[in-house]
Amino acid sequence: MSAIMRRELSAYFTSPIGYIFLSVFYIFAGFFFFTGTLVSSSTDMTGVFSGLSTITMFLIPILTMRLMSEDKKQKTDQALLTAPLNLFSLVLGKFLAALIVFAMGLVITVVFAATVSFFAAPDWAVVFGNFVGSLFYGSALISIGLFISSLTENQMIAAVGSFAVMIALNLIDAVASLMPNQFLQDLVLGISFYQRYTDFTTGIFNFANIIFFLSVCAVFLFLTTRVLEKRRWS
Repeated sequence: MSAIMRRELSAYFTSPIGYIFLSVFYIFAGFFFFTGTLVSSSTDMTGVFSGLSTITMFLIPILTMRLMSEDKKQKTDQALLTAPLNLFSLVLGKFLAALIVFAMGLVITVVFAATVSFFAAPDWAVVFGNFVGSLFYGSALISIGLFISSLTENQMIAAVGSFAVMIALNLIDAVASLMPNQFLQDLVLGISFYQRYTDFTTGIFNFANIIFFLSVCAVFLFLTTRVLEKRRWS
């Protein structure tokens, strides 16, 4: 697993993908920090994380589009699939590589919070909650993007497919508002990524939300493994 993770991390930065992801992430993070925190002379960084949660939806497909599809396109997946290698370890290694790059982007928010602390003390519980919530949110999206990447050898199709799914996930709240009764509305909101993430932004660590995001990761990592297993024996 660690060898796969290191290989994928190296691939991110021997190609433009890692640099593009981090550059765009940092630019938007800086913009949200400047307009939402510095200009208003505030210590509240909720707006920064809120803006980044939307940007994450657009950027995660860039991170995940090549993870599986590139191996399939280059036929290097044949060597991996025929090797005496645990396929879940392979999938987990790729997932962790993408998660590390995502976390590298997210670390800039800690730098912003430290900068703000020179002028006034930010609410560190809220900052920490936002950071952890963003990490869980991003992890779930990465696992979905990884699964979609395993279904095709075309990186562009993988990226567009991932983006379409993430847009659909973002519309769950709107769908919930159309439900005819409260029970159905609550049922739909139960799978809303945004609602689950929002609790973290107030510094509330709801165990159910943590389990939700971890479950999403587990399900899609399992499905990705199953796709590879099917390919191994076909």
